[in-house]
Amino acid sequence: MGKVVLVTGVARHLGSRFVQAIRRQPGVDLVVGVDLQPSTHDLAGTADGAPLADYIFVRADIRRPTVARFIAEHVVDTVVHLNVSTTTLGSTSRSTVKETNVIGTMQLLAAVQKASSVQRLVVKSTTSVYGSAPRDPAVFHERMQPKVFPTGGFAKDAVEVEGYVRGFSRRRPDVAVSVLRFANIVGPHADTPLNEYFALPVLPTVLGYDPRLQFIHEDDAVEVLRLAAMEPRRGTTNSGTFNVAGEGVMVLSQAARRLGRPTVPMLLPAVSWVAGMARQTRLLDFSPEQMRLLTHGRVVDTTMLRETFGYTPGYTTEEALADLARSTRSGLLPPGQVARWTSRVAELLPISGGKRR
Repeated sequence: MGKVVLVTGVARHLGSRFVQAIRRQPGVDLVVGVDLQPSTHDLAGTADGAPLADYIFVRADIRRPTVARFIAEHVVDTVVHLNVSTTTLGSTSRSTVKETNVIGTMQLLAAVQKASSVQRLVVKSTTSVYGSAPRDPAVFHERMQPKVFPTGGFAKDAVEVEGYVRGFSRRRPDVAVSVLRFANIVGPHADTPLNEYFALPVLPTVLGYDPRLQFIHEDDAVEVLRLAAMEPRRGTTNSGTFNVAGEGVMVLSQAARRLGRPTVPMLLPAVSWVAGMARQTRLLDFSPEQMRLLTHGRVVDTTMLRETFGYTPGYTTEEALADLARSTRSGLLPPGQVARWTSRVAELLPISGGKRR
């Protein structure tokens, strides 16, 4: 029998795109998708006549131990864990997201540990584990520790998840484990907090800061996941922790100009107020960790990705943002309305040190 791949988080865009890709791989016989809701995407992708592996959807909560039964039932040999969520938008509370990220990962790892059939584990993580602080190094390598560890949100969840994965690796050294630390994923269809931030008609920024940023295009993210889930190149192993980002760096002001978005520089307390209002109204998941990113930035080295997988992302950081820009209008509001909105924000919020009226 060929490869059987179990994928968590198939309801989200990245999970659905990965299922499309892995079903087309030679040697893959079955893909088992696990999530609370089925995907709304076309999991077959474009109909080009290519043979597709069978697909089964399992409605299950990974916080429950039932996933072990599905691994055993289908004799799964590869597990790709994508159900590590970055956002609390919609009706999902932060506590529920944290439970899914951390408790769900613990339960999944416990199930995988008991399954002798599993040979490969791929876990989606984030470069947010490095944090964003004023004294950060210019470039983070995989073995570096952050100057300031994340204290909350998705970044803290990812730190805990990686800790549990390292413990699993010690208990099951026979399983090849790949931890992929993705930079901010952008693209025409990516459902990520930074994509949502860039869709705003006016971008709030922190006065006096122009952070360096890196992006990874959604197509490249899917391809790296595919490479990690398949057999490694001759003479290499896919095991380890890998930074995943497009080549090059952009500062936030450059990104705003490329997108055609005006910016409103504010003092940090004002940006915090805007972020809190956005979260309360569930219009945007403007988390504290994203605020730190948009203040201090973050850049990572991707040498290990290129050397191990033999893959350089097809989109540079600049090209990934350009593709996002092509898919959106240069502004969601008429120019006159944008100008009035900007003026009103300037009146209500402290821009240059004065008190709010």
